[in-house]
Amino acid sequence: MELHIGKENTMKNDKYRTYICWGVTALVVLLLLVAAVFVAIRWSLVAALGKKIAKILAPVIYGAVFAYLLTPVYNRVQGAVMKLTEKVIPAEKSRKSLGGFLGTVASLLLLVAVVVGLISMLIPQLINSIRGVMDTLPANINNLEIWLEKVLADNPDLEQQVMQHYGAAADYLQNWLTNVVVPNIYRIIGGVSSGVVLVVNAVFDILIGLIVMIYLLNMKEKLRAQVKMIIYGLFPLKIANKIVEEARYVHHVFGGFIIGKLLDSLIIGLICFVLLGFANMPYVLLVSVIVGVTNVVPFFGPFIGAVPSALLILLSDPVKCIYFLIFILLLQQFDGNILGPKILGDSTGLSSFWVLFSILLFGGLWGFVGMIIGVPTFAVIYRLVAEFTRWRLGKKALSGKLREYDGLDHIDETAKTYIKGERNL
Repeated sequence: MELHIGKENTMKNDKYRTYICWGVTALVVLLLLVAAVFVAIRWSLVAALGKKIAKILAPVIYGAVFAYLLTPVYNRVQGAVMKLTEKVIPAEKSRKSLGGFLGTVASLLLLVAVVVGLISMLIPQLINSIRGVMDTLPANINNLEIWLEKVLADNPDLEQQVMQHYGAAADYLQNWLTNVVVPNIYRIIGGVSSGVVLVVNAVFDILIGLIVMIYLLNMKEKLRAQVKMIIYGLFPLKIANKIVEEARYVHHVFGGFIIGKLLDSLIIGLICFVLLGFANMPYVLLVSVIVGVTNVVPFFGPFIGAVPSALLILLSDPVKCIYFLIFILLLQQFDGNILGPKILGDSTGLSSFWVLFSILLFGGLWGFVGMIIGVPTFAVIYRLVAEFTRWRLGKKALSGKLREYDGLDHIDETAKTYIKGERNL
């Protein structure tokens, strides 16, 4: 009798527990739905709030980005110091502290060297290149017009149509550059004093960001442990393990992709600078910087950089513009088929279609930054959807292997067997 009553109580408790789980799940889903509706309705307010928070936390964001990018340098230096001083300093804690200090110094020196090098080498030459473009623009437009007339001399009708459109386009371009671009450029170049407040604020944010970076580099292990403690405290053990696993995957995807893409773009920019210099192309540094920076964007990067670069070269020398376009095509093939896969590997696991889709989606949402982080972000979302789909299929005792659904007509409801057919859907 007592056993029977105990079983009834256990069943009731399990029943109540099930009801509570379902209730909590429904509440969470409802709250997420309400939040999504609010964000959709009040998107402008949410976006403005996000920008305000991002502005306030700018030093922390700078520091976090610097720390994330320089963590490999910090870890390598710390590991090397700990290994080299193993016999000299027996205490592991002391060796780790020394390695951390030298790793921080190395990270700071590398960051300062890169920034100072870019400013001292690139900025003056870029300004000179831009000034040169503006000063020689009328002559270049006239030279291009003469070249077009020579090329189309044998076809008067086509020449008339082309020159008519070219004249209108040239007038528009010249007026736009003269009335809009040039004043703004020279205002930026010569009006540093008027923007001193903005410069000071930016420098202040970056300096504070460097301090934040130092703290994050030296306490990243403690922060990682604290986050794990919170996760395991809030969630059931199985869910917590899954969250930690997915966090590792996010780190792997973002770290591998972003750092690899930066290195890839740097190499492409250097290759472009060297080869264009040998070919005696105009605006070598400016074009190389454009190609290198835009190459950070997957798939579209080379084409984005090629368009303004080709226009600059076209105004100076139409024949060299053709050579440049051929060079960019070959460079893109080299990067896409040899250099890129060598550096990045298969860091995202996405097909070409989903890479294109993610760039268009996140580029439309967040602009240039979205185009850069869109691929790793979508890779994480893709993996989460795939994992959830396989989990749901497993709950229904169905296969999670893609090949089982290739050519599938239907699944037998009783035997759970996969019936293949010839129908398309």
